[in-house]
Amino acid sequence: MKRLLFIYNPHAGKGLLKPKLSDVVDIFVKAGYEVTIYPTQAYRDAYKKVISYDANQYELVVCSGGDGTIDEVVDGMMYRNEDERDPIGYIPTGTTNDFANSLHIPKNLLGAADTAVNGQEFACDVGKFNDSSFVYIAAFGLFTDVSYQTNQEMKNVLGHLAYILEGTKRIFHVPSYKIKVHYDDVEIEEEFVYGMVTNSKSVGGFKNMIGKHVAFDDGVFEVTLIKTPKNPIELQEIVAALLIEQIDTKHMYTFRTCKVTFESEEEIPWTLDGEYGGNHYNVEVENLKQKLRIMVPEDKIKGLLEDKKNITKNCLEQKEEI
Repeated sequence: MKRLLFIYNPHAGKGLLKPKLSDVVDIFVKAGYEVTIYPTQAYRDAYKKVISYDANQYELVVCSGGDGTIDEVVDGMMYRNEDERDPIGYIPTGTTNDFANSLHIPKNLLGAADTAVNGQEFACDVGKFNDSSFVYIAAFGLFTDVSYQTNQEMKNVLGHLAYILEGTKRIFHVPSYKIKVHYDDVEIEEEFVYGMVTNSKSVGGFKNMIGKHVAFDDGVFEVTLIKTPKNPIELQEIVAALLIEQIDTKHMYTFRTCKVTFESEEEIPWTLDGEYGGNHYNVEVENLKQKLRIMVPEDKIKGLLEDKKNITKNCLEQKEEI
């Protein structure tokens, strides 16, 4: 019999998993798995569990929780030797679930559980952030600390509104960072209020923030950097662009790259998949192409692979126009 490790965060979302737990495990068993269940007990517990199990102990690891839970599991999996990394199934029960939404993983718990054991493996990119990993976003600046400073109870009750309310408290106290950014043969030196390196079609529940053409297995990240506004009018223009989910090239840099570095004169707090990623002077972000195996719905795999073709086609059309 195949063996499955099921890690779940009992406090994620509104405790949606608890009444469905028996049904979820039943789906796993019917798919031919012997199941080991592990509810996380503390911060980074999922990471510790994943790095500690023996090679060949499991054929599949399934996790349930929010973006922070999947981040811990992926971080742990990437810590393991490459030949000891198992595919990951994901049952999203968090507040935003950007990663799951981007990969078309069902919002329905039982549908997601079925995908985890009966779906198809998809080899997607994963981010290397200095010595850590991230699944879909590494970011600094404006609002990035909201997700881990907003308490869990408030997230559960208010959902997205919790982030907005917490964020508005600091809109007039925006920190600005002078940073040297290096990618490919380009160097940018500018003051920024926000920056993000992403592999997602949705960030914070907002779609099209980083353009409509995004592939998850193309070996490159989408990078968005927002310049420090010089006056209230510029701030208003930036906020307006964000609200309508459009790129404003006058106030933002946007580009794609497989590797980017950030050098700053002061320590900058970063967030990785909505969790605190530490304070850093120097950051190197690298795309580890197709190093993460994630279970996705079988009927969506073709569309995910097609995204990469559309990216390539779009890039060639842009070159022809130039």
